[in-house]
Amino acid sequence: MKKVRVGVVFGGRSGEHEVSVRSARSVIEALDKSRYEVVPIAITKTGKWLAPSDSSALLPGETKQLLPTKIVEGESRDVAIIGDPSYEGLVALDGESGGAQPLDVVFPVLHGTYGEDGTLQGLLEMAGVPYVGCGVLASACGMDKVTMKALFRDAGLPICRYTWFLRSEWDRDSEAIVRRVARQVGFPSFVKPANLGSSVGISRATDKKSLRRAIELAARYDRKVIVEEGLDAREIECAVMGNDEPEASLPGEYVVHNPAANFLDYTEKYSSTGHVDFVVPAPLTKAQTARIRRMSVEAFKVVDGSGLARVDFFLRRDNNELLLNELNTLPGLTEVSGYPKMWEATGLPFPKVIDRLIELALERHRDKQRTATSI
Repeated sequence: MKKVRVGVVFGGRSGEHEVSVRSARSVIEALDKSRYEVVPIAITKTGKWLAPSDSSALLPGETKQLLPTKIVEGESRDVAIIGDPSYEGLVALDGESGGAQPLDVVFPVLHGTYGEDGTLQGLLEMAGVPYVGCGVLASACGMDKVTMKALFRDAGLPICRYTWFLRSEWDRDSEAIVRRVARQVGFPSFVKPANLGSSVGISRATDKKSLRRAIELAARYDRKVIVEEGLDAREIECAVMGNDEPEASLPGEYVVHNPAANFLDYTEKYSSTGHVDFVVPAPLTKAQTARIRRMSVEAFKVVDGSGLARVDFFLRRDNNELLLNELNTLPGLTEVSGYPKMWEATGLPFPKVIDRLIELALERHRDKQRTATSI
């Protein structure tokens, strides 16, 4: 049986570059090598696309051993994916033969800007290549927290108080922005880049002085800044998978044991400090679990999701109100990430999740091929 040729794209021009490399490692290790031929395709922090052989050099030694020898030892090239008039769509350069072979499907594990935001998805749509995950619209809406919250609000889904502004507005009149945040959101509050994840650039503000510092940090990472009310709440997550008929996993919960931590930041999420446990299934009532799973599917459909997403919630401690926080269209797939853990607890181990995501990518591509592109 001919193996499916899977291009795993990782790295990228994003503050989440390192997380992406870790996700790529997990995906490559989980792919069934008897069914798939893995082609690693890395993008550097400066935006340079690397050939498969150079890309493999960014992976740990044990992961490289799982790749075809011709890829690991192939001749280095400057570009990994190119257009070729001999093929429909994109092809990956093969250093050993000096030729090119088509990719059957692309598995993007690019988190954050220039990968999770619809830019890569648009390239693959133009090339007609099947790819794992959400399409251009869902990716763009899921990346921008301001647009996402507007869609959730209009769909009647409960969200927390928030406001947002542009970096240029902050530069022009910071005092007006501080007054607006104090009036519309209050303190404590969380300040975030509107288009980033993994808690990069996020900080907690407790007064106007700390708010200024938080905004300056967030503005380093995005031209759009969002400020959300700070809640005393549990952080619940739920994994979604599917296309037109998505399903939700059992929810999980991040439990932070570090009393000095004001929120679950990048270090707590991805380090081995021992300060954080991800508990799945989350200790919830049956009614709460059912509502979280139902709202996760609703949120997925609101952005026209496909493939996969992770939906994050706040469960307030004072009144048990459930609030939808955000949806991540390319969630972390590292060894400590919640998405694979939630599906495993639901009865689907990670290798099976990967199989299903590739099946969904091919299914969605076949469906799109039915759409007429000429009159």
